Amino acid sequence: MQTNKPSVSLIRATSYSIEVLKESLETLLEPLGGITAFVKSGDRVLLKPNLLTGSRPTGECTTRPELVYALATMVIEAGGKPFLGDSPAFGSAKGVALANGYEQILAELNLPIIEFSGKRYEIINDKFNHLLLSKEAMEADVVINLPKVKSHAQLVLTLGVKNLFGCVPGKMKAWWHMEAGKDANRFGEMLVETAKAINPNLTIIDGIIGHEGNGPSGGEPRPLGILGCSTNVFALDRAMVEILNVPPEQVPTITASMRLGICPELDEIQFVQLHPDLLQIDDWQLPSKFMPIDFGMPRVIKSTFKHFYIRFIKEKMTAYTGN
Repeated sequence: MQTNKPSVSLIRATSYSIEVLKESLETLLEPLGGITAFVKSGDRVLLKPNLLTGSRPTGECTTRPELVYALATMVIEAGGKPFLGDSPAFGSAKGVALANGYEQILAELNLPIIEFSGKRYEIINDKFNHLLLSKEAMEADVVINLPKVKSHAQLVLTLGVKNLFGCVPGKMKAWWHMEAGKDANRFGEMLVETAKAINPNLTIIDGIIGHEGNGPSGGEPRPLGILGCSTNVFALDRAMVEILNVPPEQVPTITASMRLGICPELDEIQFVQLHPDLLQIDDWQLPSKFMPIDFGMPRVIKSTFKHFYIRFIKEKMTAYTGN
């Protein structure tokens, strides 16, 4: 029977062993048509992990290299050409990846890793018309979003939608933390607009071991034993907050997507394997203290950054409009 409901696939998964993980991914993707439903021969496939920081390689702050390896091999077997890309909060994408154990898989699979440059800028809409996005992400044939389940001291949780903020070049991310940092609703809406613009073909969330407490980097690993995927990142995030027993109205990205009418309710989602009710946990740890979204930057730094940013934007908009 045909349905217009977005599909979310949720399974139990407890191992990062490559062979077991590859089998788990195949099981996860099977109801959605498998990897070949997303990747065709010759496709350039962006794998967008969470490469937050290299400072805590055992803290489960980043997407596991084993997950990337298993998925990259599946993409290659389907005829695709995978590459990694991100704009980390601290350091370079390659530096963070190497610090987190990616060296072997990059070498073995000859997997390119790129720094998002933002050479071509996308105008999103009138409200966020200076949201700059990565050229490499926008021009990929296929985008596979690979977030980690984590608590977040600014946004309560970081899941699929938040992970796509990594497609905004680094300095522009700092700008948005300042520009919208006094208004969590506006910041959440900006993240939703970013996710809409990137429009990933597939999101696979790593909840085998999550990161709870004072995330995104200061918390602790927490085994969850879950993998999830969907072509609809908003539906997947909605399912995950249900699993974690976090009220959706507490998460700015969820509330913004609901306000904009693009986040389905649970009964509007087709759960093609396990239902969130079967995976719920009762003691997921949220941050013990919350930080302002604007990082609490000193006023003089904000003022200086804003001055140079406004000049930069004027130059880009002049080039775009020809005026």
